[in-house]
Amino acid sequence: MNRKLIFLDIDGTLVHEMKAPSLHVKKAVSGARANGHKVFLCTGRNMPIIGPDILELGFDGIIASAGSHVQVGEHVLFDRLLDEAVIQECLAVFHAHGMYCRIETPQGIYTDPQMEDLLKSASADPANSELIRMQKEIEAGIAIQTYDQYPHNGAYKICFTSRDLASVEKTKKYLGGRFVYAVHAYADSSTCFNGEIIPKGIDKGRGIRIICDYFHASLEDTIAFGDSMNDYEMMQTAGIGVAMGNACEELKKTADTICGNVWEDGIYYEFRKMNLA
Repeated sequence: MNRKLIFLDIDGTLVHEMKAPSLHVKKAVSGARANGHKVFLCTGRNMPIIGPDILELGFDGIIASAGSHVQVGEHVLFDRLLDEAVIQECLAVFHAHGMYCRIETPQGIYTDPQMEDLLKSASADPANSELIRMQKEIEAGIAIQTYDQYPHNGAYKICFTSRDLASVEKTKKYLGGRFVYAVHAYADSSTCFNGEIIPKGIDKGRGIRIICDYFHASLEDTIAFGDSMNDYEMMQTAGIGVAMGNACEELKKTADTICGNVWEDGIYYEFRKMNLA
């Protein structure tokens, strides 16, 4: 088998509900690398909230902030912040439509104070790993600061929450030309709709291309695992796109294959099936 470049989302893919990686997942990552494959994180998380329990697995590189930051080892290949003027424009649009925001920067995460109350009261669809993660962050007391502490020097991305889907759709009139909207899975009974805006042309798929260029590797030799809509471009770019069994239905439709659920160590068994580890 040709040596592969393997890209793994974190939440809903590598780990479930902010738990530590399982023993089987650890074996999958270490086994693939021992076989000569390269394994990368490819996550919507920004660097400050990729915990040591994840990093200790050992990776050849990281695509973070949904593609806005790319590094191999300590070598940063790409790093792009949204200008502060753009951040303020986006916040103004979202706030005007009654939505609450989360700003992710190199220093940390800053949120509207009302967002925490909405997250606490929300009932998350099982396929919405992003909403579940934010709720677990609150429960775990992870240091997320309020907007009044935001340093106003640009950010990687903005996540949003809304009490209704219509408000999200209305904001696309103002921002849809420059951003891709990744709206995460929701049920008919949802009272909280969440997602993120990703600058067009800067996404996980581009991150994969940057790493392939760095290693002079072919996209045909890439495999990507994901579960949510910020993995969509990653699935379209990789030679093989693998959706988790717990992934949202829209992502499953674009994937080449579907593996087991994250809580059943889907990555481990798919690695074995593909003879990666």
